[in-house]
Amino acid sequence: MFDNIQAMMKIRSAWATFTGNHPKFAAFLTEVGRSGAPEGTIIEIHMEYPDGRTISSNMRVNASDIELIESLRNLKQ
Repeated sequence: MFDNIQAMMKIRSAWATFTGNHPKFAAFLTEVGRSGAPEGTIIEIHMEYPDGRTISSNMRVNASDIELIESLRNLKQ
């Protein structure tokens, strides 16, 4: 039990640091978590490395993606 509390406190501290370092991205993640991503939503990610290389990808959310997210949420509870 103590290990779980300790792990949760560590994650909470790491999240506080993350939100302090990246407030706009943290707010984005919070909004996505609150409003969800219904079927048909397109999620895109783009990364630019310090050396100038870039990669990007996108996906259209489908029913099985939503089922997976719901299953993961249920595990949390």
